[in-house]
Amino acid sequence: MTGLDRTLAALADPKRRRLVELLSEGPRRAGELARVLDLNPSALSRHLRTLKASGLVEESHPEFDARVRVYSLRSARIGELKDWLAATERMWSEQLAAFKAHLERAP
Repeated sequence: MTGLDRTLAALADPKRRRLVELLSEGPRRAGELARVLDLNPSALSRHLRTLKASGLVEESHPEFDARVRVYSLRSARIGELKDWLAATERMWSEQLAAFKAHLERAP
């Protein structure tokens, strides 16, 4: 499975997409994410583990307390996804334009 495959698989779940939306606003603590999404700690942990494995999210610990976990988006993985989406959009636009031209030439 490629990095893009893992990214798309991770984003297939609506809760994980919502986590990415929240983290796009800036880093957040695990407890805050759990409250906003109304998830218990184990459910949140499963979703975050999937997002970390896909490379979309990274975890850090503040120097003052190693027990606190702060999550943030990894911009490199988001950039790869944006690049793929842009290329896919270009390909479909070209295909649809060619199809339209073909139909307009048909008697």
